[in-house]
Amino acid sequence: MATLCVFYGGYMVSDQIKELISKKVSELGYDYLDVSFKKENGTLILRITVDKDDAISLEDIVKVNEVISPIIDEADLIKDKYMLDVTSLGAEKPIKLDKLEKYVDKYINIHLLNPYKGENYLEGTLLEVSEKVIVIELKDKARKFKVSINRDNIDKARLAIKF
Repeated sequence: MATLCVFYGGYMVSDQIKELISKKVSELGYDYLDVSFKKENGTLILRITVDKDDAISLEDIVKVNEVISPIIDEADLIKDKYMLDVTSLGAEKPIKLDKLEKYVDKYINIHLLNPYKGENYLEGTLLEVSEKVIVIELKDKARKFKVSINRDNIDKARLAIKF
């Protein structure tokens, strides 16, 4: 799939639109905003990605769309036909390591700098979070067990889907 960033008048439209809507998106309670304007498969797509600590619902996406669409239309920065796509980071969104506390009792995936029993990736339910250590419940076949991991050994974390 060919992707091309689109410029108008020497400026990236995505930067201008991000400036226009960022305050309003923040007021709605979202703490992450990314804007891209690209040509994908012959169609111009203005993609607005939002996130917050809680799960993003379809109602959230609709609410953001209803608020930002008139702002973007009024600014009239895009002269060609385009599609507005408001989206989220998804069910397996990344977790900021300084916000792990907000994900207690959630099923997560962590990547370790130093392996635990030969594994760099661990997936399980986050049970506890302290300043220095997290406790995660892992499952090996039918057996569940708790593991304490030093926070400074965690490289990345994301939500995970439990199968």
